[in-house]
Amino acid sequence: MLEEFWANASTSYKALVFSAMGLIAVGLIMSIVGNTSGNQGLAMASLPVIGVGLVLHVVGLVVRGQKIRKGYKK
Repeated sequence: MLEEFWANASTSYKALVFSAMGLIAVGLIMSIVGNTSGNQGLAMASLPVIGVGLVLHVVGLVVRGQKIRKGYKK
């Protein structure tokens, strides 16, 4: 079902998912670099980036759930 959904998913959904994954990855890298180098500002700046990525991830789950629900109603 996952392969079928991904193949039929809209471009906006795919962009949302990849944006979320990218922001989470960038935030994690910022956090690792900030904490290993002792740069407290960089480590703290990574938290909102990770948070935005997680919010986008949840939005993607909601969009996917709505599309699946609409598919069941047909």
